[in-house]
Amino acid sequence: MAPAENTKAQEPKKEGPPQLSDVADIIDEGTFEQILEMDDDDEREFSKGIVYGFFEQAKTTFEKMEKAVADEDLDDLSSLGHFLKGSSATLGLTHVKDGCEKIQHFGARKDETGSTTQPDDKISLQKIDTTVKEVKVAYAKVERFLRRYYGEDLKPEEEEKEEKEEVKEEKKDDKEEAKKDEKKDEKKEESKDKEPKKA
Repeated sequence: MAPAENTKAQEPKKEGPPQLSDVADIIDEGTFEQILEMDDDDEREFSKGIVYGFFEQAKTTFEKMEKAVADEDLDDLSSLGHFLKGSSATLGLTHVKDGCEKIQHFGARKDETGSTTQPDDKISLQKIDTTVKEVKVAYAKVERFLRRYYGEDLKPEEEEKEEKEEVKEEKKDDKEEAKKDEKKDEKKEESKDKEPKKA
C-alpha cells in the first residue's frame, strides 16, 4: 500500500475566497469594508444588494455614455461621469472613480484635472471616448472580483474569454484611430496639392 502522505499530496488545493487585499490597486479596502460593516449576517445580503445594484447602474450609464459620445453631447457626458464617479467612490472602486472624474472634466470642456479650459470640443470628445473604454476595462476587472467575492462561481475559461474580448476591442479601437489619422494626413496632402502654385 502507498503511504497516506502520497494521497494527501495528490489532492488538489482548494482556493479560499478572494481577499480584498488581493485587489488593493483597484478597490480601496477601507472604504469597501465600511459597506461590509452594514451587513447583519454572514450571507452579506445588504452589501451584496448595494454592489449588484451598482453593476446594473454602471452598465446603464456606460450605454448612455456611448450614446452621448455618438451624439457629441459633452454636457450629458459630464453629468454621467459625475454620477458614476459618486457611486464608484462610495464602494471604493478607485480606478473607475478616477476615470469617471476625467470624463466629468472632459465633458465640462476642461483638461483631466479640471484646471485648464479645453476650447476644442473634438479633442474633448476624443479623450472621453478613450477614457470610457479604459473605465469599462477597469470596471470589468472589479465586477469579476466582486462576483467571486459574493460567491459566484466564475469559470476560469469564461474570465479568459472576457479578457480576450477586452483586448480585442482595445486593438480594434487602436486600428480605427490609426485609420482616422491616416485619412487626415491624406486630406492634408490633397489640399496642399490643390493649392495654386505662385508664379
